[in-house]
Amino acid sequence: MTTLQKGDKAPQFEAKDQDGNTIKLADYSGKKLVLFFYPKASTPGCTAEACNLSDNYQSFLAKGYDVLGVSADSAKRQSNFKNKYEFPYPLLADEDKAVIEAFGVWGPKKFMGKEYDGIHRTTFIIDENGVIEEVISKVKTKAHAEQILG
Repeated sequence: MTTLQKGDKAPQFEAKDQDGNTIKLADYSGKKLVLFFYPKASTPGCTAEACNLSDNYQSFLAKGYDVLGVSADSAKRQSNFKNKYEFPYPLLADEDKAVIEAFGVWGPKKFMGKEYDGIHRTTFIIDENGVIEEVISKVKTKAHAEQILG
């Protein structure tokens, strides 16, 4: 699990989104950012979470937040996921896990009795100055916007 906490500086990152555009934390300077890490594009939990954030996107913008999703999926898979559900925000294709590891969300997981390494579903709320305001590690996929905007 991540060791990053409220009050820590968010790690600087740079990665390609679903369309091959380079996105950096610095791009969000002066804005608040909801940075959500999810295990795998187009799986039920990740779809519920991403759709919930998408459905509430205008509320995020109204409160000065931008939204950015990250997983280790390929750009093609991220692009298919984004287009299928018409997400209004970019998805990073962090295949080399540079961003995922910088935020400390990669590690051992258990599913149906099997242990494996994967992404821990975690959301970081980052303020205008690049400081972490909140870390949400117990994500409610169907009511995640409420958890953030609450």
